[in-house]
Amino acid sequence: MGAYARFAAACILGASGYLSQGEVNAADLVILSNQGAAPGVRELAAEFERVSGHRVTVIQPDDATLEQRINDGTADLVTGNPGVIEEMVRDGNVVASTVTPFVLAGLGLSVRAGAPKPDISTVESYAAALRAAESIGYSRGCSGTHVAEGIAELGLTQELANKTTRTEDGPVTDYLARADFEIGIQQTNIMVDVPGSDYVGPVPGSLNKPCQSNVGLLTGSEEPDAAREMIRFMVSPEAAPLLRRTHVEPITP
Repeated sequence: MGAYARFAAACILGASGYLSQGEVNAADLVILSNQGAAPGVRELAAEFERVSGHRVTVIQPDDATLEQRINDGTADLVTGNPGVIEEMVRDGNVVASTVTPFVLAGLGLSVRAGAPKPDISTVESYAAALRAAESIGYSRGCSGTHVAEGIAELGLTQELANKTTRTEDGPVTDYLARADFEIGIQQTNIMVDVPGSDYVGPVPGSLNKPCQSNVGLLTGSEEPDAAREMIRFMVSPEAAPLLRRTHVEPITP
């Protein structure tokens, strides 16, 4: 049993005061997760529930739901790219001292289901695949920014502009499934094993700039102690293999 699991077991047995009159004081936690971190956060939430006795709901909110949940105090933790979390700290919505980096998600490329898979094993073959594609799509946000930077490094921005779509809502794989474009590029962890698309592989070499996600305690949380415990779990040794299972790389202290 790992260090965190032993700690959690002690909590359940009452060493940390979770037992009250013979019953476990289980918290109900709500985590607001950004799209890029959501698969890993769900994996961690399921295991945290098992070892801690707390209940955890993971929500991937749209902008309106995110704002509502923050304003009405019906969420405890939020994950997002560093700039987004920093803005929440400045706005007084996230406790600065709790902000913790926990995951890096690299970039990958997928095609429509059944379509030929291009060779992207090297930077040169990746560039050739982009040139040969009839249409290309990639997201906005962190992954889209990094994809665009990589295309710029290859000197292909102008050449590819007329056949490139920047997606607005939902994962790139949704657009691939509708045949909106031929190849799509986004974070690997939200592209693997998605119906309607076939994952090809990671963007090669230095062009694969990962996106970082941080987690922080919302100032309106009604369960700050349990939420802080969840943050500790998210960067514990026990969390690392769970995150890698979702095709991301953990960040540990």
